[in-house]
Amino acid sequence: MKREESGLGSPDVELDLATVALLVAVTFLTAALSAITGFGGAILLLPVFAATFGARDAVAILTITQLASNGSRVAFNRHEIDRPLLGVFALGAVPAASAGAFLLSTAPLPLLTRGIGGFLIAAVVWLRRRPQAMRIGDRGFVVIGVVSGFCSALFGSVGVLVAPFFLARGLVRGAYIGTEAASALVMHVTKLVVFGAAAVLSVTTLGYGLALTPASIAGSYVGKRTIERLPISVFTTLVQIGLVIAGVLLIVLG
Repeated sequence: MKREESGLGSPDVELDLATVALLVAVTFLTAALSAITGFGGAILLLPVFAATFGARDAVAILTITQLASNGSRVAFNRHEIDRPLLGVFALGAVPAASAGAFLLSTAPLPLLTRGIGGFLIAAVVWLRRRPQAMRIGDRGFVVIGVVSGFCSALFGSVGVLVAPFFLARGLVRGAYIGTEAASALVMHVTKLVVFGAAAVLSVTTLGYGLALTPASIAGSYVGKRTIERLPISVFTTLVQIGLVIAGVLLIVLG
C-alpha cells in the first residue's frame, strides 16, 4: 500500500491485492453485523478505513459504503419503516449533516483523526452503560436529528448512539432496523452532496466506495437472513473491544 499526499492534504492510496481483499472482507462482516444489531458495523469499519485512507477520505468512503449498506436494509425492511418518525428526524438531520460535512472539508487531519479516536471510545462507554433512553416526542427527535447529522458528517456514523432512542419508541426487529437505516440513509445522501461540492469526494474516494458497495449489500443480506438465529451479545462485546483498541491507536498515532 502506497500513499501520496494530494492537494487536499488527504492521501491518494494505491492498494495491493491483499489489502483490497481485507477491506472487502471487513466491509462484508461489518455490514452483516449492522443488519443483525442495527448498529456497530460502520463505527467498527471507520478505524480500518482511517488507517488505510486517512481520516478525511475514510469518512467519505465510509459514507458511500454505508449508503449501500443502509439502503439495502431499508429495501429489506421497507414495509415496516416508521415513515412519520423518519420525516421528523430528517428535519434536524439534513441541515446539521450539511454543516458538519462542510466542517469536515476544512478540519486539520491530525485533529480529525484524534477526534475519531475519542468518538470511538465515547461510543463504547455509551454502549456499556446503555441507559434506558426516555421515550421522547417528535420535537425531541428533531434535536436528535440535529446532533446525529452533525456528528455523522464528522465521524462517519452514529447509529450506536441513537439506536436506544429508536428502541424507546417501541420499534422492534424489522421496524427498528428499517427505520434506523432509513434515518442514516438520509444523512449519508446529504453528506455525499456536500462532500462533492466541497471537493472532499474525489474520483479516487468515489471509486473505492463503489468498489466496496457489493460487499456492503451482501453483508446486509446475510445479516437479515440470520437476525433471528444468531446471538448478538458476543458480537456486541467484540465490537466494544475493537473500538477501544482502535480509538486508543487513533488518538496516540493521529
